[in-house]
Amino acid sequence: MTHDGEVDDAAGDGGPGEGGAPVWAVFGDLMAGLLGAFVLILAFTLALQLDLAARLQAEVAQRRAEAERRQALEQALAGPLAAGRVTLVDGRIGISGSVLFAFNSDQLQPEGRQLLHSLAAPLAAYLQASQQVLMVSGFTDDRPVRGGSRQFADNWELSAQRALTVTRALIDEGVPSSALFAAAFGAGQPVASNDDAQGRAQNRRVEMAPMPLRQRLPGPAGGG
Repeated sequence: MTHDGEVDDAAGDGGPGEGGAPVWAVFGDLMAGLLGAFVLILAFTLALQLDLAARLQAEVAQRRAEAERRQALEQALAGPLAAGRVTLVDGRIGISGSVLFAFNSDQLQPEGRQLLHSLAAPLAAYLQASQQVLMVSGFTDDRPVRGGSRQFADNWELSAQRALTVTRALIDEGVPSSALFAAAFGAGQPVASNDDAQGRAQNRRVEMAPMPLRQRLPGPAGGG
């Protein structure tokens, strides 16, 4: 019948909701996925740039702070530097052994004690502001020790005792003992040749070098 055929033809026509999704819907899903991926990539890129910018800013701030600390130390040492009693190279304060001690002696001379007295307060303030500690190092020339106010076993002992003498003098002048430690180098690390008297005199010295303060690791509970 004609009526039945019309019904059959209507049933056979494929509508938009039958036989698969329309093209525009698939395209929309694809674009949404691409947009989401783009947003994720953009967010990751921005986060990476912000992290790099923060690291760069922190490094710049650290270098600026280091330069300011060094400038403060130079200002504190301006008088002794101008008088030629101390040197300042790469942050290390050098004092000639002849200013501090007599030959082969670990006893401070009046000039050396006066110099350490003038340096103690500026050093203490600098160490506290910069949160650093001071390494006091003793050095000698390469000639065997002999004579002097007491007999030392070798240049190691002489350099160690001189470093300890300066360290204790600074503590007596008000520098906190927690901000100081002593080191001995003997005839090692010369700054001049030991082949002549002038070079040996330069090698007989005490250096003071500010160093970063390292936090102490917690010890075992109940340790003695």
